[in-house]
Amino acid sequence: MKALFKKIILFLTICLSFFGCAKKKEVDPRSLIVSENGRYLMTGDGKPFFWLGDTGWLLFNRLTREEADRYLENRKQLGFNVVQAMLLHEVPSRNIYLDSSVVKANVAQPAVTVGSDYKDSLQYDYWDHVDYIVDKAAEKGIYMALVPVWGTNVKDKRVKNDQAGKYAKFLAERYKDRWNIIWLNGGDIRGSEGMAVWKTIGNTLRTNDPNHLITFHPRGRTASSDWFHHEKWLDFNMVQSGHRRYSQDTSKNEKNHYGQDNWRYIEVDYAIKPAKPTIDGEPSYEDIPHGLHNVKEQRWTASDVRRYGYWSVFAGAFGYTYGHNSVMQMYKITDLQPAYGPKDEWFKAINAEGAKQMIHLKKLMLSRSYFDRVPDQSLIAGQNGKQYNRLIATRGSDYAMIYAYNGNNMHINMGKIKGEKVKASWFDPRNGQAMLIGKFENKGVLEFNPPGREKEGNDWVLILDSL
Repeated sequence: MKALFKKIILFLTICLSFFGCAKKKEVDPRSLIVSENGRYLMTGDGKPFFWLGDTGWLLFNRLTREEADRYLENRKQLGFNVVQAMLLHEVPSRNIYLDSSVVKANVAQPAVTVGSDYKDSLQYDYWDHVDYIVDKAAEKGIYMALVPVWGTNVKDKRVKNDQAGKYAKFLAERYKDRWNIIWLNGGDIRGSEGMAVWKTIGNTLRTNDPNHLITFHPRGRTASSDWFHHEKWLDFNMVQSGHRRYSQDTSKNEKNHYGQDNWRYIEVDYAIKPAKPTIDGEPSYEDIPHGLHNVKEQRWTASDVRRYGYWSVFAGAFGYTYGHNSVMQMYKITDLQPAYGPKDEWFKAINAEGAKQMIHLKKLMLSRSYFDRVPDQSLIAGQNGKQYNRLIATRGSDYAMIYAYNGNNMHINMGKIKGEKVKASWFDPRNGQAMLIGKFENKGVLEFNPPGREKEGNDWVLILDSL
C-alpha cells in the first residue's frame, strides 16, 4: 500500500511539473479576493471589504516622504482604505527628488540602482520612493491601486508591446510579495486604444503575480467591461462615469449615453455574465469644474460626490472611489501650470467636506449583512423619478435601504425583506447619524417623507430593518 501511495505522489508531481501548473501561494489574511458570489471583495480571512478609494494620482511624483506620510495618515483617519496612484504619469516620469523612473524613455528599462534600498541606502532612486510609500500605506492598512503606465503614453506610441511585457514583469516581481497591492491596468483610456499593450500588461501581471487583483481604469463614460470582461486577468470591472453634467453629455456617438446617471453603468455591469464585481473608479471630483476644462464653470460639491457614491453602491457596486481636484494632482501654490483650476493646496483640500463624509457610506454598508446585499428597484412603488429625483434601492435579507438625493417622498413596496414588522429610520449622509421614524407593518405600500424640504443636496437614506 505504501509503495502504491508513493507511486501516486510521484505521478502527480510529474504531472504538475510537466504541465507547469502554477499554484497561488497560501492566501494572506490581508490580501483581497473576490467573494464567492462574484459581487464583492473580501480579505483573505473572509471579512467583507468595502472599497473606499481616493484618487491620489500623482502621489509618487509630487510628494516627499514626509508629505506622503501626512497624506496617508489623513486618509487613514478619514476611513479611506485604497489609494489610486500612477506609477508612470509620463514616460519617463520623475519624482520630487528628480529621480527618473526609466532609462532613455524606455519602460522596459526601469532606472533601478543595484543594491539600493530606501531603508538603509544613500542611493535612493525612483522605485525606492515608490517602495517607501507603498510600505507606509501598508503600515496604515491602506491598499495601493497602482496604474503601471497612464493611458496617454500608450495612445501616443511611447510604449511598445514588447516593452510593456518586460515592464509588467518587473512590476510583478517587485511587488508580488506585498499584500497591499491592486493593479489598475489602463489609465483614462479606451481599451481599444493600444489593446495589444493592455492585454500584454494584464496577462503578464497575472502570470507573474497570481495573488493580486487586476482591473482596468477606462476613459470617461466607459467601462472596463466594454472590452475586457471576459479576459482571465480581469478580476473586477471599473467604470469612469466622468465629470460632465447632464447638459454637457451630448456625445451621441458614445456607447453609453448616461449623463450623470452613474448608477446605469453599474446596472449594466451587474447584468453581465459571469458575475464580476464592479465599481465607479472615477466619478466627478469635488471642486472640479463641470466638464473639466472651463475653470469658470460651476464646480462639483460635497453633495454631488455623495450622490455618486450612494447611487453607485446601492445599484450594486462593491465600493466607491472619491476624488478632489487639488488632491488628485497634489496641487501646490508654486505650481506653474496646474490642471482644471484648483483652489486649495492639497494639504488643505484633503479635509474637504465631501472627503470627511465618505466614511459614513462605508460604515453604513458594513453595518448590516454584506454578501447577501442586492440592488432591488422593485422596492420603489409606482413611477420612479428621473435624474436628481431618481430613487436607488438596495437590500439584504433583513434590511432595505433607499437613497433620495433631493429629499423627495418615497412610496415603498413593503414585504421585500423578512419579518411581519419593520423598524424605519432616516440616515443622514452628511453626518452618519440615524433617526428613528417608527415601527410599521411589513406589507402594502407605505409613504415616507424625508426631513426638510425637497431640494438638491437634501439627501437621505431610508433604512428598513426586520423586527
